[in-house]
Amino acid sequence: MSTTELAAAYRWLDDDGPAFGSPGLQPRWTSSKKDAVCTAYSASSRVWLTISHGTLNEIYYPTIDRPQTRDMELLFTDGETFFHEEKRDFEYDFHYVDADALAVRVVASDLDGRYTVTKEFLADPHHPVVLMNVSIEGDEEILSRLKCYALLAPHLNGGGAGNSARSIDVAGMRSLLAWKNGTSLAMGVEGGFSRSSCGYVGASDGYQDLCTDMKMDWQFGQALDGNIAIVGEIEIARRRQFTIAIAFGDGHHAALSGMMQSLCTPFEVHRKRFVEQWHRAASPERLATAAMDGGNLMRISHNVILAHEDKTYTGAFIASASIPWGASKSDDDLGGYHLVWTRDMVQSATALLSCGRVETALRALVYLTCTQRPDGSFAQNFWIDGTPYWSGIQLDEVAFPIMLAWRLWKQNGLGGFDVFKFVESAAGFLVRYAPVTQQERWEENAGYSPSTLAAVISALICAADIARTHGSTELAGFLETYADWIEAHLDEWTTTTDGVLHPDIKYHYMRIRPPQAGEPFYNPEIPDGKLHLANRAPGERFAYEAREVIDAGFLELVRYGVRRADDPLIVDSLKVVDHVLKINTPYGPCWRRYNHDGYGQRKDGGAYEGWGQGRAWPILTGERGHYELAAKGDYASLIKSMENFSSFGGMLPEQIWDYADMPSEGMYLGRSAGSAQPLVWAHAEYLKLLRSAADGKVFDRISVVADRYCIPCHQRSFTNQVEIFQTARPISSLAPGMTLRVLDAERFRLVWSTDDWATSRTIESKMVGYPGSFADIPTDAHQTGKIGFTLYWPGTNRWLGKNLEVTLTSSTTPQDSSAV
Repeated sequence: MSTTELAAAYRWLDDDGPAFGSPGLQPRWTSSKKDAVCTAYSASSRVWLTISHGTLNEIYYPTIDRPQTRDMELLFTDGETFFHEEKRDFEYDFHYVDADALAVRVVASDLDGRYTVTKEFLADPHHPVVLMNVSIEGDEEILSRLKCYALLAPHLNGGGAGNSARSIDVAGMRSLLAWKNGTSLAMGVEGGFSRSSCGYVGASDGYQDLCTDMKMDWQFGQALDGNIAIVGEIEIARRRQFTIAIAFGDGHHAALSGMMQSLCTPFEVHRKRFVEQWHRAASPERLATAAMDGGNLMRISHNVILAHEDKTYTGAFIASASIPWGASKSDDDLGGYHLVWTRDMVQSATALLSCGRVETALRALVYLTCTQRPDGSFAQNFWIDGTPYWSGIQLDEVAFPIMLAWRLWKQNGLGGFDVFKFVESAAGFLVRYAPVTQQERWEENAGYSPSTLAAVISALICAADIARTHGSTELAGFLETYADWIEAHLDEWTTTTDGVLHPDIKYHYMRIRPPQAGEPFYNPEIPDGKLHLANRAPGERFAYEAREVIDAGFLELVRYGVRRADDPLIVDSLKVVDHVLKINTPYGPCWRRYNHDGYGQRKDGGAYEGWGQGRAWPILTGERGHYELAAKGDYASLIKSMENFSSFGGMLPEQIWDYADMPSEGMYLGRSAGSAQPLVWAHAEYLKLLRSAADGKVFDRISVVADRYCIPCHQRSFTNQVEIFQTARPISSLAPGMTLRVLDAERFRLVWSTDDWATSRTIESKMVGYPGSFADIPTDAHQTGKIGFTLYWPGTNRWLGKNLEVTLTSSTTPQDSSAV
């Protein structure tokens, strides 16, 4: 059937004709402070809803990365004396209908207490339909005159521009239908709306109509191709309880039939099925023994992570169903946090593994194998279907999937899935790029990052363990040697001995050391040894020496087992972190990411708009809790702090306001700031902290890593005897007695000389799979002079075209601090 024929098949309600004011105001998203994220547990219900300020916000369909609405709220008026908007004129209370399900009940009253509106939100357990059941009680004189208006702003296919809507009669029920690019939305109520209208936002929408004279004067039958809002009238005098359905489909018929099917089933039946489904995903009650709130946030966190998995691309977890500072962002900011970050996703999967959900974690790993690039890497972030969004190279995002594979393997959780090639490919990418990352975990700067290198070292040791079990002993030894080389230089690369952040501590870890000339990702426009910090306010200083900037990312070294908790360098670095980054709030301590951070609420409390002031992150309270547990310190109070930082809906924010109260901007010390809420990574950190506390040991600790590095040097079964040379990261000197290991992605022939080419020798490189090939040039402890060499690639009949030199020096590699 053609589009024209299909349009003719419906009974459109023209009413007062087309709306005026096209195309409406420039579209904006809405608050990122979610009270709840809700979806049915069933995979057949491909719709997600978010709730904020007691009202419905973004709805996602058919995948969790595709928002389809801005918001929906109820408006009330008696037509003469008052006009009430839910999010401004009501006080509300929030509850979950069931402790183990994500159905939400909001009880709201007008500020004069004349009437109360109780709403229950859930998703149809089997269809892509959002349901909101509403019951109204109060003064009969008020209710007899009261009218309710459901106002919805479609942002179909991720944008507010280009939306269209018309009023429609379906089986005698007045309803509303919106569409854009093949996606349709139908909104209706039991028995139909008494009146409806479609308008352009800021000009002819229902809010503009009602707020002027408290009456619905406009009844426009259509608003096409703009930023629109649709409104339907419900007469409270006629019915005090009703259910509104918002249905989605690929085309009008799918949305309309879904709406009608859902409305034909009593809401109580939907609620019962919804709760029963979630009861199949039982919360890990053992973890409640370590909680300070009886397990309330544990149950919510468990369900929140599950709710952020997609249902078409199973195993795909997004970072958050929110758009940070959404009210100030328009259609040109497509991503928000509803994208897959490999780092965040592995944290979610590992948290679910800590809850005993092995099969769910395996789904995540399988999904990641399908998004791995041919070179073994992963995109910085990507849409649910695997399409890359940003293009940065972050080595920890390549390392984390290896660690997840190892954890599942050790728990016999891989089933019939052979991860060897997947792991080998990712490890090969790490070898080709490490130790220098283009971006560390805060996604801003290049260089040598303690947190990134903690993940890289751990992943290489995990990969070696897997390789050895698969009979690839040479590859295993090669990967261990590469990890040992990084570990031996770790403190040299990532610390300062001339610190300026603490009056008594000169030697401590830095946030990141920038690359030097000749190293990957070196930026000649930035002075050597300096960082250019992102997101700084106009006119503010943005260039800093590396020694002037610290974060607590080095705690990842303790978490995975690369360093001991009592390592003096770790202990002293924490003193610097607390001196510079710690914020005490009424709800407990919290830490900023790093000093001079600009990603956060502005100093005047306004929204981040490309610049601001980085605020404290509750996830860092959880990371400190893990450290305190490892150090046998007070971790219980930090568990309590994380619980305190959550909203009344149990959502953990990305950032909290960490300055004096600013009521005019809605900012209060220790409460959520503007960015994202919930941050799924924070919920994952909380669950893992509970599991660690229940076990009495850090859940993320990797035994093969700790057994290798968390012992004094004289007790180790190995010593690092190599220095690594790659053409992308050359070295110029070598300590006598060390072996010069030359690496390349392809098989090569190494021609070398120690007598200024009076004589020369040749070595054929050894292939070790995806990491490439290597050739070793040994030296003895008394050797002096230089090693000259060049490379020839037989496969392409190509010479390097120049000679390279490494000078033998008497300097030695600094002893690593784990020997202390």
